Amino acid sequence: MCMTLGGRVSEEIFFGRITTGAQDDLRKVTQSAYAQIVQFGMNEKVGQVSFDLPRQGEVVLEKPYSEATARLIDTEVRTLISQAYQRTHQLLSNKRPEVEKVALRLLEKEVLDKNDMVELLGKRPFAEKSTYEEFVEGTGSLEEDTTLPEGLKNWNQERRNKDENQDHLEGQQISGEMPF
Repeated sequence: MCMTLGGRVSEEIFFGRITTGAQDDLRKVTQSAYAQIVQFGMNEKVGQVSFDLPRQGEVVLEKPYSEATARLIDTEVRTLISQAYQRTHQLLSNKRPEVEKVALRLLEKEVLDKNDMVELLGKRPFAEKSTYEEFVEGTGSLEEDTTLPEGLKNWNQERRNKDENQDHLEGQQISGEMPF
């Protein structure tokens, strides 16, 4: 939710106003909040229940819950979005210099890639996942086999080796060692 609200909050912080450009982001955040609370039971006050949300354009003649529950859901959705908005505001305010660096580069280049971001902000503070197994680890049931088929094993090993060699060289240069 914070990522989705980033553009809207940035407009407020950096320009002192919010435009209509971030309206779609707000719609997505609102849909996500309702889904968490109404469909997925991810709210203590509403509880461990799941109601189907109407599809876009679908006419709802009768809600599967009471008016009191509807009011509670609306209140909890507003609270969830407000908390995400406040957290996003805090994050972007605390990281203002970094946000400005990225914004200036965007004005210069229009499109940034991973190398630009690493140059501007440094490497990520966590190990990046680069293999299929790393991405799906822990996402399936215990019985589910998430290993790659034999023909696809090590499909990106060359890239991973290149990245590891680059990291090693950078580490040597930083420590003062010569890479040869």
